[in-house]
Amino acid sequence: MRQVLEPRPPLGPWMGEQIPLRCVLMRGGTSKAVFLRATDLPADPVVRDRVILALFGSPDPRQIDGLGGADILTSKVAIIGPPTRPDADVDYTFGQVSITEPVIDYDINCGNISAAVGVYAIEEGYVRPVEPLTPVRVFNTNTGKLYTALVPVRGHRPAVEGDCVIDGVPGSGAEILLDFATAAGATTGRLLPTGQVRDVLEVAGVGRVEATIVDVANLCVFFPAAAAGMRGTEGPGEFTGAMLRAMMAVKDAAADRLGLTRDGLVPLPVAVAPPAAFATVQGAAVDAEAVDLLVRLAGGRPPMLHKAFPGTAAACAAVAAVLPGSVPGALARRRADGRIALGHPSGCMAVAAEVRHDPEAGWHVVRAAYARTARRLMEGYAFVRRDRLWPP
Repeated sequence: MRQVLEPRPPLGPWMGEQIPLRCVLMRGGTSKAVFLRATDLPADPVVRDRVILALFGSPDPRQIDGLGGADILTSKVAIIGPPTRPDADVDYTFGQVSITEPVIDYDINCGNISAAVGVYAIEEGYVRPVEPLTPVRVFNTNTGKLYTALVPVRGHRPAVEGDCVIDGVPGSGAEILLDFATAAGATTGRLLPTGQVRDVLEVAGVGRVEATIVDVANLCVFFPAAAAGMRGTEGPGEFTGAMLRAMMAVKDAAADRLGLTRDGLVPLPVAVAPPAAFATVQGAAVDAEAVDLLVRLAGGRPPMLHKAFPGTAAACAAVAAVLPGSVPGALARRRADGRIALGHPSGCMAVAAEVRHDPEAGWHVVRAAYARTARRLMEGYAFVRRDRLWPP
């Protein structure tokens, strides 16, 4: 039986050969996503994914017949619904919509879009606004973890204007603080999935690679950039196919070590290097003194070097950098205030991280916080072709 979509008034359920679907386009940090209400989507996950793929125009390298931006940073969806647990204000499911394959990956969260969820929850009436800061408790269904977004509010609306500057985003905006301290073990249930701060991986085509596997907000594997033939300062224009293959081989080796499928997006492979000067994708010069650790992440479908750095991976990287004996910790500069400035292809991102060791429970995360900006860009109805949902 075909499932009929139920869009909101004033439009009816069918408009000729197209189906209207209410959506909101939002920027969160260095990413953009189409926000959809869970209640506006089919309950059947197979039909739901067909709707989303049709909405984005995937698969197609240009996503010309949909809302996708033909870039890994803009081909994202956020599905929002009422909370399914008492300590949350809203449920949030993130999807990375493939550009070239009919696939949506739900095995990761996006820390940039996570900031926009707090704004959306207030604007859509899930959370009552309180000035000057409204805490929004978000349950991320991808990881099964809760995080808190502190959203600035003025005039009973999320604030837009402010002096928070995000490298990779023009201008400035109102600061939204995100803390993922409670998101340790997001994928594996453990901060250190192997039980060790440092492991040695046998990587096909590369050899033995020392790595640190950490699971905070998103599961990541950190390894020296030199292992992939990199300096750690590369942007997309300098990134070669050989570097990509080496990074994905490290990912596969880490997945094998953890008993995970190689087909997923995690563990996210992150090449790390000591502070050094580099040029951003926008052509700006970043001085070595502004950076505490260089990070380069590859992934997605198709896999490629990210032009910026995911917020969840940043939280994970900062925690990894303050773990004694870790691969990132051996390369990172340490600051007295606990912040780690991560140098990525679009600039720098500061994360405050703190860990403590318990003789019985081992290491645990006290803080993994960073600032983002976010705002609503567009709201209205998108139109999905009916024949894309139930092909002959």
